[in-house]
Amino acid sequence: MGSDIAWKAVTTAVNTLKQKLLVLLLPPLTVLLCGELWLSYRELLIAANSAYDRSLGGAIKAIDAGISTASGGLGMDLPYTVLEFFELTASGRVFYRISTEDGLVSLGNADLPAPPVELKLNIPSFYDAQYFGESVRVGAYTRLLDKPLYGVQAQRVIILVAETRESRTTFANGLLKQAVLMDGLLVLMIALLMAAGVVLALRPLHRLRHEIVNRAQDDLTPIDPARVPLEVRPLVDAINQHIERYDFLARDQRQFLDDASHQLRTPLSVLRTQVDYALREPEHAKVVEALGAMQRGVDRAVRLVNQLLALARVNSMVALIETNEKIDINSLAEDVARTQLPEARRKGQDFGFATAGRIIMVSGIETLLREALTNLLENAIRYVPGGGHITLSIDADASVAQVTISDNGPGMPDDEKGRIGERFRRGKAATGAGAGLGLAIAKTIIEQHQGKLEVTDGPDGVGLKVCLFLPLHIEQNRTPY
Repeated sequence: MGSDIAWKAVTTAVNTLKQKLLVLLLPPLTVLLCGELWLSYRELLIAANSAYDRSLGGAIKAIDAGISTASGGLGMDLPYTVLEFFELTASGRVFYRISTEDGLVSLGNADLPAPPVELKLNIPSFYDAQYFGESVRVGAYTRLLDKPLYGVQAQRVIILVAETRESRTTFANGLLKQAVLMDGLLVLMIALLMAAGVVLALRPLHRLRHEIVNRAQDDLTPIDPARVPLEVRPLVDAINQHIERYDFLARDQRQFLDDASHQLRTPLSVLRTQVDYALREPEHAKVVEALGAMQRGVDRAVRLVNQLLALARVNSMVALIETNEKIDINSLAEDVARTQLPEARRKGQDFGFATAGRIIMVSGIETLLREALTNLLENAIRYVPGGGHITLSIDADASVAQVTISDNGPGMPDDEKGRIGERFRRGKAATGAGAGLGLAIAKTIIEQHQGKLEVTDGPDGVGLKVCLFLPLHIEQNRTPY
């Protein structure tokens, strides 16, 4: 069972690593790819414009070379073969316009879009525009005419040459497709390398799985953390802690079964002997005497079974200690004292209860604390002789509640006080029936409640005093001993 739990934890970790790597790395990588493609497309357009703008610049120079004012007006001597060659180079339609700055004289396509900004002399400028619903690229150039057309001040001539963008777009889209293909292959290679890296990185976990699966069912040895990557060692440490707790619980259960079988064997054997004796005895008085002995034996066996069950219940409720409830220790102790009062009176004991006079709240499980107080009071009532005194008192300081059970009974030697809480161990002064579980149960319960059990001599060195210390109920503040 311990191996199954450890393997489930390891399997969960492996699956989570693979999924998280894919979920966390691939989407951001895809976003980065889209951003890189967008930037690449912009750079491609800039590169395409730069290349094709040189062609536009050449057309502007060819047109500018053919402009003449010798006839007294604006004229252009440009062979049509030049425009045909430029259209062939541009792989689209070409438009041009030659005009003065004031627009009084114009040649070519007069409705070509004007430059969006003022042109600088002898410096070509390029811009995008719309011409009859088509996207065009326009080159613009201006210079001073060699001879004024009118007046005495020289006029500026403006040359506009435009071409449709089909060739540029086709060129840019072709380069973009190549970039997309290259980036797609790059992402694929990254994904494959990442998958291969994950597989290689998780090999130690697969070896760990193989080791755990092939373990014997009762093999609860810790996993060696040195055999796994540093990132996985906290998980291995947690699994080892869980295995250790499970091993402790399994050993405790085995110990309980061994103790139960050992302790129940004797009373059952005695009871069997008494039954055989009663069946063979012809005298009624002897039979009645045997039945009385059998009844006392059954009572002892019932008490032993109840204590064994209480001990098993204490061990099984360890995990529930974290789900504490607020308990009024005054009310709980008084209720337990009332249940034990009839037995104390039957033995002629002076049983007193001293409350703290105020509400004292502790944290814990009421069923377990009741079991601990009941066992301690039953021990006191059993060992204190008739006419003795037993006192149950409650007190508290700023952080700790104290429950004290004192008596003037036979007490306990000093060498036995250090062994308080050992199972099935009874003191030298113990008489009558008993299995030595009362103090063990009480000590286990108190320690599970972050408390402490102390055993000292009674008042004036006579008898025994048992003190229970429990932390007061303070929200989000449990101070253990």
